[in-house]
Amino acid sequence: MRGRQVEYVVAVVEEGSFSEGARRVRVSQSALSQQVKALEGELGYALFIRGVGGARLTERGREFLPHARAALGAARAAVAAARDAAALEGGELRVAALHSMAMGLVPPALGVWRLAHPAVRVALTEYGHIDLLAAAMERGDADIGVGTEPAGWAGPLRVLGEEELMLVLPEDDPLLERPSVPLEALAERAWVLYAADFGLSPLLSRVFAKAGFVPRAAARVHHTATAVELAAAGLGPALVPADVIGARHAASAVRPAEPVVRRLVAFTRDDPAPAASAFADLLAAHVHRPSSTATKRDAAGEGSSDR
Repeated sequence: MRGRQVEYVVAVVEEGSFSEGARRVRVSQSALSQQVKALEGELGYALFIRGVGGARLTERGREFLPHARAALGAARAAVAAARDAAALEGGELRVAALHSMAMGLVPPALGVWRLAHPAVRVALTEYGHIDLLAAAMERGDADIGVGTEPAGWAGPLRVLGEEELMLVLPEDDPLLERPSVPLEALAERAWVLYAADFGLSPLLSRVFAKAGFVPRAAARVHHTATAVELAAAGLGPALVPADVIGARHAASAVRPAEPVVRRLVAFTRDDPAPAASAFADLLAAHVHRPSSTATKRDAAGEGSSDR
């Protein structure tokens, strides 16, 4: 049973005859009649009693009609939904992001998105590691991933820009009076670090190795926002993405003397939905841009992305 056949049946019923039904759907009467007969053959029973006065539904035809109308309505709704989604006037945008991206880069971008496309529903899922995020994207759990470059990703990928990491210290720390602070100047302190399975941990291990020391841990956390709060409270220095520090702790942030940046990307599966492509454009306009002094890569070079 094909959708056009169902449409023909409904047209004949609502117009009262095969000729008027054919005129409504813009096919010849013979073509419409053949298709209805083919449908009846597939079903194994007649839908219409044909006569000089027009066409009347059989008893089974009357039972068939409400289901035919429901199927036709569902098909039309599906077409309309697809059209709306393509025009960003409906549908859903599913975003998967690293925790730090969900705290910093993504919210302002979603705020702008909501104003521009209020009819598009948004779902956001957070991940602590880029490998977990990439696996979710492979499964089709989201339309667009936002984070660092996933290893071996074969689908479309857009570089959004670079994100700078800042040092967070207590507001009364005298080191904050400097324009920048060498990490080695903090080598004797206990640090607020990230859990081993958190995506930033490999990057920071390389950064500390370049600075010539292995930091002692005052605490290990799973969220960059937690690292900001603990560092500002005096538990120990922390390196955190600039976008998650916020105005409340801006006075506690200072740049490392050797800039630490990571490359941010948005990635999709093949043939991305229009909403995913449009959101990638919007994200690119909201990436925190490092200052002119923060133009060099960290110790691991181009491959230093948060994995």
